[in-house]
Amino acid sequence: MTMQIADSVPLSASDAKARAQAAAARDNLRTEPRAVRITIIALAMIFLTVFVVLPLVVVFAQAFSRGIVAYLAALAEPEALAAIRLTLLVAAISVGLNLVFGLVAAWAIAKFDFPGKTFLITLIDLPFSVSPVISGLVFVLLFGAQGYFGSWLRDHDIQILFAVPGIALATTFVTFPFVARALIPLMQEQGTQEEEAAISLGASGLQTFFRVTLPNIKWGVLYGVLLCNARAMGEFGAVSVVSGHIRGETNTMPLLVEILYNEYQFVAAFAIASLLAMLALITLIVKTVLERHLDEGQEPSDH
Repeated sequence: MTMQIADSVPLSASDAKARAQAAAARDNLRTEPRAVRITIIALAMIFLTVFVVLPLVVVFAQAFSRGIVAYLAALAEPEALAAIRLTLLVAAISVGLNLVFGLVAAWAIAKFDFPGKTFLITLIDLPFSVSPVISGLVFVLLFGAQGYFGSWLRDHDIQILFAVPGIALATTFVTFPFVARALIPLMQEQGTQEEEAAISLGASGLQTFFRVTLPNIKWGVLYGVLLCNARAMGEFGAVSVVSGHIRGETNTMPLLVEILYNEYQFVAAFAIASLLAMLALITLIVKTVLERHLDEGQEPSDH
């Protein structure tokens, strides 16, 4: 009934004029000369071909240059298997930690007002502006033999650098903005009305989170986790500083690619690189699907 009444109300002269101007502006965007449109599209396609498509084609061509048998043999090498296991382990640790941090940070920033809120957002964005190599050096200064905690760690026989904990810490630092940054705008747009209604009906804080908040942000959570995982598995700079490059122990897949390439083992290097490239392609496909779900979830309701 409300919608019928609203639809039957005639538009005012100012509203009609505004809509006409908006329609005219949209039409003007499509009135560029045909040559200009073709040039812009061609430049975009050339750029993508040179910087995206050709490198991927070269990676897979080099990986399979000696056949599928040599490709599989390169992946079955103990050193390669160790790098794959370490990469998956570090990615699982960093994604898990960043998921918890991202949910907590996004909840605090989107739902509450508190002193230092802007500063917290700035800290979340810090890894985007700091070189990963610098991030790795920070952990060396903290946990290295001559670092701030170095003597204490040595006395208690705790190994952080050149071991899995150091690699996990560096990867977590580099990737921790992704989940939080995917959730903050989504939760801010949703507001607090549904949570307040749930609490007013007697729901506890945990019940409100798992039954109201989490279902509303599930696609955002998956989107952030996807990006975080892709970056964690492909991280090179920070991990290179803290890993020590111990073969078969602290080399992740990106580090192993560099080592194999420098040793002229091109098939093996590109075989490992092809796994990372396939991860990038899968990430792109899943990212597109999740973005579609996010767009659908943010469309205004007709009711």
